Amino acid sequence: MTPQQTPSPATSHLLPTYTRVHLAFERGEGAWLIATDGEHYLDFSSGVAVNALGHGHPRLLAALEEQAHKVWHVSNLYEIPEAERVAVRLCENSFADVVFFCNSGAEAMECAIKMTRKYHSANGAPERYRVITFEGAFHGRTLATLAAGGQRKYLDGFGPAVEGFDQVPFCDLDAVKRAIGSETAAILIEPIMGEGGVRVVAPSFLKALRELCDRHGLLLVLDEVQTGMGRTGELFAHQRTGIAPDIIAIAKALGGGFPVGACLATSAAAKGMTAGTHGSTFGGNPLAMSVANAVLDVMLAPGFLDHVRRISLLLKQRLAEIKDRHSSVIAEVRGDGLLIGLRVLVPAGSLVDALRAEKMLTVAAGDNVVRLLPPLIVGEAEIAEAIARLDRACARLSDVAPNPRSPASEGGKINEALPAPARGKDPRRQEAAG
Repeated sequence: MTPQQTPSPATSHLLPTYTRVHLAFERGEGAWLIATDGEHYLDFSSGVAVNALGHGHPRLLAALEEQAHKVWHVSNLYEIPEAERVAVRLCENSFADVVFFCNSGAEAMECAIKMTRKYHSANGAPERYRVITFEGAFHGRTLATLAAGGQRKYLDGFGPAVEGFDQVPFCDLDAVKRAIGSETAAILIEPIMGEGGVRVVAPSFLKALRELCDRHGLLLVLDEVQTGMGRTGELFAHQRTGIAPDIIAIAKALGGGFPVGACLATSAAAKGMTAGTHGSTFGGNPLAMSVANAVLDVMLAPGFLDHVRRISLLLKQRLAEIKDRHSSVIAEVRGDGLLIGLRVLVPAGSLVDALRAEKMLTVAAGDNVVRLLPPLIVGEAEIAEAIARLDRACARLSDVAPNPRSPASEGGKINEALPAPARGKDPRRQEAAG
């Protein structure tokens, strides 16, 4: 099989749990991905908010190569200096006192859920194990995190849902108050619902949850798997609200593409997590930690988060122009920082397809939203290029878009009406910040 060939879905031996686009990439450069056929794609999905420093970042490459020549894995039976250093830096730049390392966001959330239950058990109240969550949330693919999200489409066929989660409507404070009972242990929320449609939680609502938790002896747990590590222009999204949680889960951008997850907590919240209560074979291994340290080197450098805030403002301004120009396609621009959602009046998948035809990668979300998740190092030239491609994609969809007053029909095949895109390589990326 040549580098330009990939197996068709019919011949693949991968478990068919993903509906994959028949497209493969062989290398990346900053905000660009180069396919096996040589075509250049502007990457505004970043591996779903993972490749926060883009592709092929020299700082990350150097860190991984250096560590690869030393030691890859030793297990958590021994001290791992690289993990200690990442933990110290995360704690110094957050509310947290302690960190547990794992390999993914779902694992980080599992740790947060276990920690919440163990906290109350250690305080003599093991009956307090229930967690209030919000409709439309997505917290992972394990049985417990699926139950926390509560979405039927993900739970269907996997037997009884894990007990202990009470869903309430999104940002409904009265419903939260009614749900608190003698068995309630915590409130769990994403500062911005990513998978759930890029819905931003107002700072006032997070402050109200913090007050409720303090009043009732509950823990406030934040899922920052997608919003953490600079995505909103702060290291963690909750830092713009002025509140401090008890526990947060992070992953995705922490490794810049290398699998890393972490659960951060105060010493008080983690009091029950003593020796033997939790573990991870690969969590905090030297390879992962060397890359995470390199990510922190870049993100904590003076000016990096300022760049994210500045470039995200530019992107929002340009997107507002596109929305006004193509009101029959785009109904709303929402989000914060470089986690942007376009709620559209055509099926979201149609705009994703149209943008891919323009050699731009995006990802759909709930509430008929298309997510824009460029790498945090994206520059003004790439923003301009993205806007031009979005403009062309919307123009081609406008002729087949429904009346903007009518809801988009689910599962439509508007993309089939699109003309074939012009061929030819896209320009390589311009030098971006970072």
